[in-house]
Amino acid sequence: MSDEKSAVIEALAPAGRLRVAINYGNTVLAQRDENGEPAGVSAVLARKLAAELGVEPEFTTFDGAGDVFAAVDDDAWRIGFLARDPVRAEKIHFTAPYVIIEGTYLVPQAAPFQTVDELDRGDIRIAVGKGAAYDLYLTRALKHASLVRAATSAAAIELFVERQLDAAAGVRQPLAAYAESNPGYRVLEGRFTAIEQCMAVPRAQATVMVTRYVENFLARMKQDGTVRRALAESGQDETQAAP
Repeated sequence: MSDEKSAVIEALAPAGRLRVAINYGNTVLAQRDENGEPAGVSAVLARKLAAELGVEPEFTTFDGAGDVFAAVDDDAWRIGFLARDPVRAEKIHFTAPYVIIEGTYLVPQAAPFQTVDELDRGDIRIAVGKGAAYDLYLTRALKHASLVRAATSAAAIELFVERQLDAAAGVRQPLAAYAESNPGYRVLEGRFTAIEQCMAVPRAQATVMVTRYVENFLARMKQDGTVRRALAESGQDETQAAP
């Protein structure tokens, strides 16, 4: 075993188990299989990394990205899958993205809005999942509209409907799925941001050797088609794979 791989195992899987954070709040990246186990592109990458290191993956699951980020202080995981954000980057090293998804809005069918830019008004209330990438982004970007936070991304849609808010912000795919099942709603064309989903390593373990290894691993997974196949096999659009 090379010195590099030994150093990576010592940092990420010191007891022979790679502790992985899986966020079920983003259905593009993570789902449960028929046995309730983690599935989707994030789980595929985690299992491949663990196999390459010769260790076992140990999944810790969360309902929202904000919970994953909060758990970094508790040393609850050593590899995660999160959207890159400057606030999170204070505690986490992010790789290059492996998936790029759109942040957009779900609105009532009768709403006058046609583009995402129309919602930044003082009388507009937008539901978001607390701590999600688009919550962090919109907190910085919106000048006039108000954000109403729910515990998770899924709960944000429920909050939007129950309180008759003006919009729910989120990842396009789950918003579109809701609109398809509920004819009284639609998803706006366009996006307010492109969300770069990356592999994440806590700063405490993010030595140059470790981050280089994880970056190289992910580059190989993109180049050999693993990311695209994992997206397609989990029912997602494979064109969301980052180049």
